[in-house]
Amino acid sequence: MQSVKKFLKTVLLVIELTLYVIFYHFDKWLFVLIIALDQYVKFQVVSTMALHETLPIIPETFHITYVLNPGAAFGILPHERPFLIGIGGFMLILGVLYYNRMKNVHLATKFGCIMAAAGAASNMIDRLNTGYVVDMFDFRVFPVFNIADVAIIIGLAAIMYVSFFQSEKVNANEFSS
Repeated sequence: MQSVKKFLKTVLLVIELTLYVIFYHFDKWLFVLIIALDQYVKFQVVSTMALHETLPIIPETFHITYVLNPGAAFGILPHERPFLIGIGGFMLILGVLYYNRMKNVHLATKFGCIMAAAGAASNMIDRLNTGYVVDMFDFRVFPVFNIADVAIIIGLAAIMYVSFFQSEKVNANEFSS
């Protein structure tokens, strides 16, 4: 429990120090930060916990549980590694190609694309290395997930929000270089 608290303090410190740098290069640093943070948390879980070990943070509500996911989100398409790597690679290529065209898109669209791409990239790193994605956040009411999954969901939600509720374009370059 003490190592988890120390780890969480370290994560918060890294986030705090990084926010200053991110402000000036929002798009590039957000991408790198999500991948780095997700990979760091996964590394800590793998190196300090046994598979299926669980640490209650808030008993009966939130645990850190080390599991390996052989599929996509929520365990769908289990053991379809080549397909999932192919889809992830295709999405990253599209993201890189589309990135150069994101000059006059709504800021939330740019934010969403970066979040989703970073989450996909980080989970793809796991799939390429081991064939599994490391998950650890366990709220006991739905499948265990990780930071990359959160980034993907937030990113897609931001894109959907703009698609459904915003008609006005905002220059995203005002917030990045």
